[in-house]
Amino acid sequence: MSVSRSEVTVGMELPSKTFSITRADLVTYAGASGDFNVIHWNERVAVSVGLPNVIAHGMFTMGLAINVVTDWAGGPEFVTDYSCRFTRPVVVPDDEVGASIEVSASVLEVTEEGTAIVSLSAVCEGQTVLGKARAVVRLA
Repeated sequence: MSVSRSEVTVGMELPSKTFSITRADLVTYAGASGDFNVIHWNERVAVSVGLPNVIAHGMFTMGLAINVVTDWAGGPEFVTDYSCRFTRPVVVPDDEVGASIEVSASVLEVTEEGTAIVSLSAVCEGQTVLGKARAVVRLA
């Protein structure tokens, strides 16, 4: 069930969440998405093209971030639009810890049409990795 319009206010903070990404996660995502670009699994190639190391798939990062909104909204079926810009790559070290992405979100607007416009923030190592991230949520 979707969040009730009466429960949503401008400025409302959604529960934040921290996601971990390991190299194993990148391999799993590559298999599911079909994106086997070498920069997502081969450190030598990633560095040779100017990256600091292997990086996470942008769509994987974007997909993790929206979980903060879908958890709050009651499910992915209530998100009617989602967009962002990839501002920095998420570097994933070859260790047991990987990378951490901290995602927070807040309500920017509640429309007369019964939707909430939510702004997301995704940060890795103190750097914003998704810019202008916005989701539109259909309210009950």
